[in-house]
Amino acid sequence: MRTIIWFIYFWGYLIAVLPKIHRIKKLTQAGNIEERDALVSQAVQKWSRRLLKLAGVKVTVQGLENIPKGACVFVSNHQGLFDIPTLLGYLDKPHGLIAKKEADKIPMIRTWMRYLGCIFLDRENARSAMGSLRKGTELLQKGYSITIFPEGTRSRGDQMGEFKNGAFKMAEKAKVPLVPVRISGTYKVMEANHMWIKPAEVTLTILPPIPTAGLSREELKELGATIREKIAAAG
Repeated sequence: MRTIIWFIYFWGYLIAVLPKIHRIKKLTQAGNIEERDALVSQAVQKWSRRLLKLAGVKVTVQGLENIPKGACVFVSNHQGLFDIPTLLGYLDKPHGLIAKKEADKIPMIRTWMRYLGCIFLDRENARSAMGSLRKGTELLQKGYSITIFPEGTRSRGDQMGEFKNGAFKMAEKAKVPLVPVRISGTYKVMEANHMWIKPAEVTLTILPPIPTAGLSREELKELGATIREKIAAAG
């Protein structure tokens, strides 16, 4: 029953806030970008936190003081589908996500994702992927933060896969720090229950930022392994 109610609320909220989309479009057309961004961030955070509460998820956040003031790239492990509302609801900074291209086909959700500053990545098309990463670099240079999942897919458990280096180049080119983030327990909400939602405790740990300016070529090449080790050690 919890799962059914959760999905009803998931889509019901998106329908209920359709008038906000019209307002967001008007703000964009009028050039009121700061007001638009604040409205988008507030609506997404509110929705994410309500989804977690409805699912019975208790979130403990550690290390909020490690979030830098300017733009950054959050680098997170990826345990389950509930990683996204956890990050959007509790990372104390507006940020988009690097998402699979399929997400750009989901009605209503894609609109909010676009305004949030999400980047849709086609991993099977090298030219398209490079264009998406360039767009991400431009957003970072404009002051927007981005979250990436360098594993590329959900681990569905406590283990972590290899961290791919591709998206780290955005931070390097934009000269913004990388902020490692460890998520623990989100897979217990759905993936551990054959995709039925059950209450769980989730911990979100934000680690000190890693500057990208001044790193040697060898250090840049090892970023994936370095950050993976830091996230693993935080558990």
